[in-house]
Amino acid sequence: MTIAEALRRAQELIHSDSAKLDVELLLAEILGRDRSYLYTWPDRQLTPEQQNLFDNWFRRREAGEPVAHILGHRGFWTLELEVSPATLIPRPDTELLVETALELLADMQEPPRIIDLGTGTGAIALALASELPRAQVVATELSAEALALAERNRLSAGCGNVTLLCGDWWNGVGGRFHLVASNPPYISEDDPHLSSGDVRFEPRSALVAEDAGLADLRSIVAGAPAHLFPGGWVLLEHGWRQAETVRSLLAEAGFADIFSRRDYGGHERMSGGRWHG
Repeated sequence: MTIAEALRRAQELIHSDSAKLDVELLLAEILGRDRSYLYTWPDRQLTPEQQNLFDNWFRRREAGEPVAHILGHRGFWTLELEVSPATLIPRPDTELLVETALELLADMQEPPRIIDLGTGTGAIALALASELPRAQVVATELSAEALALAERNRLSAGCGNVTLLCGDWWNGVGGRFHLVASNPPYISEDDPHLSSGDVRFEPRSALVAEDAGLADLRSIVAGAPAHLFPGGWVLLEHGWRQAETVRSLLAEAGFADIFSRRDYGGHERMSGGRWHG
């Protein structure tokens, strides 16, 4: 099989909305090259070992397994993070939260204190810590398996300014912060999307929340004032139909300067507010 023949197999992935990219990523990993190489040397033949591995990975993707789980890693921000079925797969839309946090903290003179609640792979915490080496970043996670994975990612990223804690939202968290960030579970347990796509392979505990997906968002907002310095911010990723409700939760809790931002698909997927004390 040549590289070109392997690339053409993307048309067989009829249930994937990123079939071409999926095959490119699998091939690039197997060959140890970047994706541009695939089109520079399309007539190169795969070795028998490479073809066997490609066939195996292709069947797994055809069965719906996420590419990130097949490869064991996923790029996020400027980092390459280990992933596993114990955590959510980091997604490009969450980079909007990182980008917004950096904008809000840009003019701070003192080293910012940041907390990422429910860190999963560590994506948000590590992205912020890598961009703000003077910051003190705390990342919490209830799942012991996910916490161990986040620690491996912390070591790989060389982020010595990140402290990982085992805990459920605010439980066990002390001190105050300049910024609270979280991508919590926000999907309703009866959402039909849970039975399709990559989310079938991700932990439901990281996806689903009670109260039509709002329970964990409510908990984070309710506890944030006691853990924020005056002038501090809370930033929350949420479902594309939840922005108005999250803004109301922030207003009811006493936050000001409340806003929402749209993701790359044009949906309001992140909201935040400032605590004036």
